[in-house]
Amino acid sequence: LGQFGKPFNFLKFRSMCVNNDDTIHREYIKRFIADGCSQASDTSSTYKLTADPRVTPIGRFLRKTSLDELPQFLNVLKGDMSLVGPRPPVPYEAECYRVWHRTRLLAAKPGITGLWQVAGRSRVKFDDMVRMDLKYATSWSLWLDIKILLQTPHAVFSGNGAH
Repeated sequence: LGQFGKPFNFLKFRSMCVNNDDTIHREYIKRFIADGCSQASDTSSTYKLTADPRVTPIGRFLRKTSLDELPQFLNVLKGDMSLVGPRPPVPYEAECYRVWHRTRLLAAKPGITGLWQVAGRSRVKFDDMVRMDLKYATSWSLWLDIKILLQTPHAVFSGNGAH
């Protein structure tokens, strides 16, 4: 889903087996979002499944190096996304949002990279990710986008938080 919850075709290189069952991800997302407000400091909680059985060996490499994201530059050229902004959710993820989570859909156009990707990537709780997205939207500046874009290669090549 893009800005204002508008659906669009999100482009990525295939990293999963064809015709897989998304139930494992749907259930994981429900738990992850529900646990987003918990006060427990569970550092093992990540935004992505770390051992997703649907991902192919080549897909693991594409994801670890973020090469699966390259087709999203076409989404930017089409105007569905920007270079920097909140990550777009899949519809079943947005269905699990609390009311205040939904503001991230209104705040900014989704991006290929963003504040939470360079600040914590997959290691942050969902609520913290949403707070970073909202902070980005309310404090947006060209300089902030440049800083995030300059920090993105380090986040990608370090592989921290990538799955």
